Amino acid sequence: MFRKMRRFRQQLAQEECEQLLRESECGVLGVLGDDGYPYTVPVNGVYYDGKIAFHCAVEGHKLDAIRAHDRVSYCVISESTVIPEERATAYVSVIAFGRARITRDEAEMREVCDQIAHRYCPDHLDACQQETDEVISAGRMVCVIIEVEHMTGKCGNPVLRARNEAGAHVQAD
Repeated sequence: MFRKMRRFRQQLAQEECEQLLRESECGVLGVLGDDGYPYTVPVNGVYYDGKIAFHCAVEGHKLDAIRAHDRVSYCVISESTVIPEERATAYVSVIAFGRARITRDEAEMREVCDQIAHRYCPDHLDACQQETDEVISAGRMVCVIIEVEHMTGKCGNPVLRARNEAGAHVQAD
């Protein structure tokens, strides 16, 4: 169902893909938007228990797209440096594919918000909890949960060379 990576020597191990998803600060959600046009939007997601989750307003383009077609992709880039003299880019990225669902279930939304607070605001957990209580009780938020079905990660050739020189592990051929 999912394509094999053509440049398999640059493919990251599954564990590194998951680590990059856990550590990323921002990802780009890809959905099938209006009139069949792709729609991508940056979101501050969190990865845990094999899923990616984020919170958002109760209406909008991404939610309409998810309601119409639940298959999505989510991409993170952990580094990206252009190396002009090599005509190359040193990058590490992950693309996850899965099915998204919108939830208004209070327990699920609290779990997502707790994960987000611990990831992005660990020194402000009380304030995050208070804000979560307010927006849930006011009905001003939903959460999107993506059950990851497949993910691949890749590094650019400059990163691959540096890792090989350092003896770091990239997925075997």
